[in-house]
Amino acid sequence: MIWLAWRQHRKQALFTALGLVVLAALMLPTGLAMRQSFADKGLDDCVRALGRASLIAADADTCGRLFTEFNNQYNAMSMIGVLFLVLPLLMGLFWGAPLVAREIEHGTHRMVWTQGISRRHWALVKCGVVGAGTLAAAVGCGLGMSWWLTPISQAGQHGRFSTFFFDMQGIAPVGYTLFTVALGVFAGTVWPKVLPAMAATLVGFVGLRIALTTLVRPHYLPAETLTFPVKGATVQTNPAAGDWVVSYGIRDASGTMLTPNAQIACPPDATGPGADCGASLGIPGDAHNWQLYQPGDRFWLFQGIETAIFVALAALLLYVAVRRILRLA
Repeated sequence: MIWLAWRQHRKQALFTALGLVVLAALMLPTGLAMRQSFADKGLDDCVRALGRASLIAADADTCGRLFTEFNNQYNAMSMIGVLFLVLPLLMGLFWGAPLVAREIEHGTHRMVWTQGISRRHWALVKCGVVGAGTLAAAVGCGLGMSWWLTPISQAGQHGRFSTFFFDMQGIAPVGYTLFTVALGVFAGTVWPKVLPAMAATLVGFVGLRIALTTLVRPHYLPAETLTFPVKGATVQTNPAAGDWVVSYGIRDASGTMLTPNAQIACPPDATGPGADCGASLGIPGDAHNWQLYQPGDRFWLFQGIETAIFVALAALLLYVAVRRILRLA
């Protein structure tokens, strides 16, 4: 049965492996080049100091210039990573959805289930073979992207918590892939034709991802609050180190929000027309900047939480799918 499952899915496995080899051949040299350039420019020190009082004005200007140079050189490379955003979906569409739906649509399930192989054994072996292949591909892609994206995420406007960067690296793609394949298998037991099963997989996966990313992810752990003066701030969040600012604004001394989605920062020795730090905008002198954020060191914990959610949903879907297979005519 294992040999039969392998023969049925060896074309998908071959095309997947070839695609990963091509991407690895592109990403390995570019990743090494980005890391070398990042180190040569001394940006590691800038990342550690950014947002802290130890970064004096002169150093901040130097780091800003170096980050700009690095981004101008490599920021377009991040578009390659977008390919990995759709990998879990492709695995679900072309591995999961046809697994049951194609057998029933073509009627081949009748021959298999009358040859001394129980439905449960058939379902478990097929899901096991496909699951092992998708798991290996997802682990390699997720960890490889984590290595490749690190310099870009540290030097860019968004850190590892930004929507695209979070979704395409780490262990989260493993959960996405297993869930999408399981969703495809389940959809094939409900709509036993390949195209409807693929459509249901697409809609279900995209809908859940959007809902979870926008409504649930920011609340995996209670966010921390940071306040700092509009003039002479000594400590701020550090996006280059991965801090994720969920919400921000300007509040008065009583904590009332004056201006949402805005920040004001002036050096302590500011002089001239800009030294009022917001007075000309009607912001009182006792106002302060306010940020609600998730610290960057929670990245892997958030990855683990999100992966656990999708793996649990995948296990539930596979359980229900196997139960439905046992009842199929």
